[in-house]
Order: sequence, then C-alpha cells, then structure tokens
Amino acid sequence: MTLDQPAPAGDTPAPTGLRELKKLRTRNALMRSALELFTAQGYERTTVDEIAEAVEVSQRTFFRYFTSKEEVAFALQDAAESHFLAALNERPADEAPLTALRNAVMFVWDTIDRAIGETVPPELYLRMYRTIESTPALLAVHLRRSVEMEERLAQEVARREGLDVEADPRPRVLVAAFGGVMRLTGQLWGAGEDVSIEALRAVTVSYLDRIGPALAGDWRPHGP
Repeated sequence: MTLDQPAPAGDTPAPTGLRELKKLRTRNALMRSALELFTAQGYERTTVDEIAEAVEVSQRTFFRYFTSKEEVAFALQDAAESHFLAALNERPADEAPLTALRNAVMFVWDTIDRAIGETVPPELYLRMYRTIESTPALLAVHLRRSVEMEERLAQEVARREGLDVEADPRPRVLVAAFGGVMRLTGQLWGAGEDVSIEALRAVTVSYLDRIGPALAGDWRPHGP
C-alpha cells in the first residue's frame, strides 16, 4: 500500500494519534524527497510530480502539505529560524544584545539536530543551504526572508532591552550588522570545500567576534 492509498473498506479507522503520525511521516517523506532532488538535479529542473512519485503519492497529496516547491524548499529554514528565535528568547536577560544573538546562534548550530533531526539528516539541510545560495530564484526569496527575519530580531532585541524600536534605532542597527555577518558567513562557507556544521560554526564565530571591534576600532595604522 502506498502512502496515499486509503485503508481497505471495513478496516477500523486509525486512532487520531496514529493518523497524525502518518501525516507527519508523509510530510517528512515529501520534504526529504524534494530536498534530495533539489540538491541532486537542481531546484528549477525538479517538478512536483517527481517529488510525489519518489514518495509514491499523488500530486494532490503533495499540495495537501505544501503550497509550492518554494515552500518545501524553505521548510527547514523555517524550522531553524524558529529554533533560533526560541533560543534568543531564552537567553539570560542580563546578556548584552550582541552577546545574546551570538550565543543563540551558537546554540542553534550545536543543537540543529533538535530542529531538523527527525525530518532530514543535518547533512541534507546543509546541502540545501548551499543550493539556496547558488540558485538565483531561491536566493532572491532567501534575501527577502532575511529582511523579514531581521525585523523580528530587532523587535525581540528591543523587547529584551525595554526599548521602543520605533524611537530607538539601536536594535535595528545592531541586527543589520548581525544579519549582514550571518549572510557573509553563509556565503563564505558555501564557497568553501568543508561543508560540515563545524566549519559553518567556526566561520560564524570568527566573524561575529569581529563585529564589535570593527565598529568601534580605529583601523588606520599608526606609526611608532
């Protein structure tokens, strides 16, 4: 029996818990199928029919879970972003804003399997990240989403600091710098040969730790 075949007539209906588990398994299978195809043959060349066929379900079943290829392409990004926002929300209230952002993102890279491990292997998530960076149509969406995410972060930083984000520009300025560094480190990592989470974490740490000195320091060399 394939995933979208109904149970034979006369069978006892599955309990709600089992029904929801089957839906989750189908959704995860579709996501994994889509990401494997996107990373192997390219996003533009992959069709919804191919994704559905790989899981032995109908196109109609695909659209029960995802509205488009774009949605499934960014599904793991959604999970990782939610994981990051939750981690930031849980940082100690006395942490400085940049420290809280840095520690939250480090926590995400150290625990990424909690956000996506039951859906796809972290290695596939990282391959899809590189595919997004190298696919113009997906990169445009990624940049738009980054702007939206930065506004959410600025609102959260302002809330943590007891500020009005509309009256005080500092949360948005800080998050703009942070978001720029995150995009840069993603590009550098994507262009490198080491595609491990450890490599991504290392380059992220290196560049985040330079935000403060780069903004406050005097770069010009001074003579003796």
